[in-house]
Amino acid sequence: METTEPDGVCQEATYHAVFQEVAPRLRNFLYYRTGNAEIAADIVQESFLRLWENCAKVLPEKAGGWLYRVGENIFFKQKEKEKVVRKYEWRMTGPEPTYASPQDELEEKEFQQQLEDAIAGLPDGAREVFLLNRMDGLKYREIAELLDISQKAVEKRMHRALVTLRELHAGI
Repeated sequence: METTEPDGVCQEATYHAVFQEVAPRLRNFLYYRTGNAEIAADIVQESFLRLWENCAKVLPEKAGGWLYRVGENIFFKQKEKEKVVRKYEWRMTGPEPTYASPQDELEEKEFQQQLEDAIAGLPDGAREVFLLNRMDGLKYREIAELLDISQKAVEKRMHRALVTLRELHAGI
Protein backbone atom coordinates (compact mmCIF):
# COMPACT_ATOMS: atom_id res chain seq x y z
CA MET A 1 0.00 0.00 0.00
CA GLU A 2 1.41 3.33 -1.07
CA THR A 3 1.23 6.36 1.21
CA THR A 4 0.92 9.68 -0.50
CA GLU A 5 2.70 12.72 0.80
CA PRO A 6 0.41 15.66 1.50
CA ASP A 7 0.66 18.49 -1.00
CA GLY A 8 1.68 21.94 0.09
CA VAL A 9 3.58 22.79 3.22
CA CYS A 10 1.69 20.55 5.64
CA GLN A 11 4.73 18.47 6.54
CA GLU A 12 6.38 19.85 9.63
CA ALA A 13 9.87 19.83 8.10
CA THR A 14 8.69 21.71 5.01
CA TYR A 15 6.74 24.23 7.08
CA HIS A 16 9.75 24.76 9.35
CA ALA A 17 12.06 25.26 6.35
CA VAL A 18 9.68 27.85 4.88
CA PHE A 19 9.53 29.59 8.25
CA GLN A 20 13.33 29.69 8.60
CA GLU A 21 13.75 31.08 5.10
CA VAL A 22 10.88 33.57 4.91
CA ALA A 23 10.14 34.82 8.45
CA PRO A 24 13.14 37.17 8.90
CA ARG A 25 12.67 38.85 5.54
CA LEU A 26 8.91 39.05 5.97
CA ARG A 27 9.38 40.65 9.39
CA ASN A 28 11.74 43.23 7.92
CA PHE A 29 9.40 43.90 5.01
CA LEU A 30 6.50 44.45 7.40
CA TYR A 31 8.66 46.53 9.71
CA TYR A 32 9.40 48.85 6.79
CA ARG A 33 5.67 49.10 6.15
CA THR A 34 4.57 49.54 9.77
CA GLY A 35 7.54 51.26 11.37
CA ASN A 36 6.96 49.11 14.47
CA ALA A 37 8.87 45.89 15.17
CA GLU A 38 6.21 44.45 17.50
CA ILE A 39 3.39 44.97 15.02
CA ALA A 40 5.53 43.48 12.26
CA ALA A 41 6.27 40.41 14.42
CA ASP A 42 2.56 40.01 15.19
CA ILE A 43 1.67 40.15 11.50
CA VAL A 44 4.36 37.57 10.69
CA GLN A 45 2.92 35.28 13.34
CA GLU A 46 -0.60 35.73 11.99
CA SER A 47 0.64 35.13 8.43
CA PHE A 48 2.28 31.83 9.38
CA LEU A 49 -0.81 30.79 11.30
CA ARG A 50 -2.86 31.33 8.15
CA LEU A 51 -0.26 29.40 6.16
CA TRP A 52 -0.69 26.46 8.53
CA GLU A 53 -4.47 26.68 8.22
CA ASN A 54 -4.13 26.61 4.42
CA CYS A 55 -1.06 24.39 4.20
CA ALA A 56 -2.54 21.91 1.70
CA LYS A 57 -3.37 24.72 -0.74
CA VAL A 58 0.07 26.37 -0.79
CA LEU A 59 3.00 24.82 -2.63
CA PRO A 60 6.38 25.15 -0.91
CA GLU A 61 7.92 27.09 -3.79
CA LYS A 62 5.03 29.59 -3.72
CA ALA A 63 4.85 29.91 0.07
CA GLY A 64 7.09 32.99 0.26
CA GLY A 65 5.00 35.06 -2.11
CA TRP A 66 1.81 33.79 -0.50
CA LEU A 67 3.05 34.84 2.94
CA TYR A 68 4.07 38.29 1.72
CA ARG A 69 0.63 38.83 0.18
CA VAL A 70 -1.15 37.62 3.34
CA GLY A 71 1.08 39.80 5.55
CA GLU A 72 0.42 42.81 3.37
CA ASN A 73 -3.34 42.18 3.47
CA ILE A 74 -3.27 41.91 7.27
CA PHE A 75 -1.33 45.18 7.41
CA PHE A 76 -3.91 46.94 5.22
CA LYS A 77 -6.79 45.64 7.36
CA GLN A 78 -5.07 46.90 10.50
CA LYS A 79 -4.60 50.32 8.91
CA GLU A 80 -8.31 50.49 8.12
CA LYS A 81 -9.15 49.64 11.74
CA GLU A 82 -6.73 52.30 12.98
CA LYS A 83 -8.48 54.92 10.86
CA VAL A 84 -11.78 54.11 12.54
CA VAL A 85 -10.20 54.19 16.00
CA ARG A 86 -8.49 57.53 15.33
CA LYS A 87 -11.74 58.98 14.07
CA TYR A 88 -13.41 58.43 17.45
CA GLU A 89 -10.48 58.58 19.81
CA TRP A 90 -10.07 61.52 22.14
CA ARG A 91 -6.71 61.48 23.74
CA MET A 92 -4.68 64.11 25.46
CA THR A 93 -0.95 63.76 25.60
CA GLY A 94 1.38 65.88 27.61
CA PRO A 95 4.88 66.86 26.66
CA GLU A 96 7.47 64.15 26.98
CA PRO A 97 9.85 64.57 29.88
CA THR A 98 13.33 65.64 28.94
CA TYR A 99 16.45 64.37 30.58
CA ALA A 100 19.94 65.73 30.47
CA SER A 101 22.28 63.45 28.55
CA PRO A 102 25.93 63.43 27.55
CA GLN A 103 26.88 65.26 24.35
CA ASP A 104 27.73 62.09 22.44
CA GLU A 105 24.38 60.53 23.23
CA LEU A 106 22.58 63.66 22.09
CA GLU A 107 24.49 63.79 18.81
CA GLU A 108 23.75 60.11 18.20
CA LYS A 109 20.05 60.66 18.78
CA GLU A 110 20.03 63.68 16.47
CA PHE A 111 21.79 61.76 13.71
CA GLN A 112 19.47 58.78 14.14
CA GLN A 113 16.46 61.09 13.90
CA GLN A 114 17.84 62.77 10.79
CA LEU A 115 18.40 59.38 9.19
CA GLU A 116 14.91 58.15 10.10
CA ASP A 117 13.36 61.40 8.84
CA ALA A 118 15.31 61.15 5.60
CA ILE A 119 14.16 57.59 4.98
CA ALA A 120 10.59 58.37 6.09
CA GLY A 121 10.56 61.31 3.66
CA LEU A 122 11.08 59.05 0.69
CA PRO A 123 8.08 58.17 -1.48
CA ASP A 124 6.49 54.87 -0.36
CA GLY A 125 7.71 52.70 -3.24
CA ALA A 126 11.19 54.20 -3.17
CA ARG A 127 11.44 53.72 0.62
CA GLU A 128 10.50 50.04 0.40
CA VAL A 129 12.98 49.36 -2.39
CA PHE A 130 15.72 51.33 -0.62
CA LEU A 131 15.26 49.47 2.67
CA LEU A 132 14.92 46.04 1.07
CA ASN A 133 18.11 46.62 -0.90
CA ARG A 134 20.25 48.46 1.63
CA MET A 135 19.05 46.88 4.87
CA ASP A 136 18.12 43.35 3.80
CA GLY A 137 20.68 43.08 1.02
CA LEU A 138 18.15 41.90 -1.56
CA LYS A 139 19.08 42.17 -5.22
CA TYR A 140 16.88 44.17 -7.58
CA ARG A 141 15.60 40.96 -9.17
CA GLU A 142 14.55 39.61 -5.77
CA ILE A 143 12.84 42.87 -4.87
CA ALA A 144 11.01 42.87 -8.19
CA GLU A 145 9.68 39.35 -7.53
CA LEU A 146 8.76 40.23 -3.96
CA LEU A 147 6.83 43.38 -4.86
CA ASP A 148 5.46 41.92 -8.09
CA ILE A 149 6.89 44.71 -10.25
CA SER A 150 9.49 44.80 -13.03
CA GLN A 151 13.20 45.00 -12.30
CA LYS A 152 13.27 48.28 -14.24
CA ALA A 153 10.65 49.70 -11.85
CA VAL A 154 12.85 48.67 -8.92
CA GLU A 155 15.83 50.44 -10.52
CA LYS A 156 13.76 53.60 -11.04
CA ARG A 157 12.51 53.55 -7.46
CA MET A 158 16.03 53.08 -6.12
CA HIS A 159 17.30 55.92 -8.30
CA ARG A 160 14.47 58.16 -7.04
CA ALA A 161 15.31 57.25 -3.43
CA LEU A 162 19.01 58.00 -3.83
CA VAL A 163 18.42 61.29 -5.66
CA THR A 164 15.91 62.39 -3.02
CA LEU A 165 18.28 61.52 -0.18
CA ARG A 166 21.17 63.36 -1.83
CA GLU A 167 19.09 66.47 -2.55
CA LEU A 168 17.26 66.81 0.73
CA HIS A 169 19.72 65.32 3.18
CA ALA A 170 23.22 65.84 1.84
CA GLY A 171 24.71 65.76 5.36
CA ILE A 172 23.69 62.16 5.95
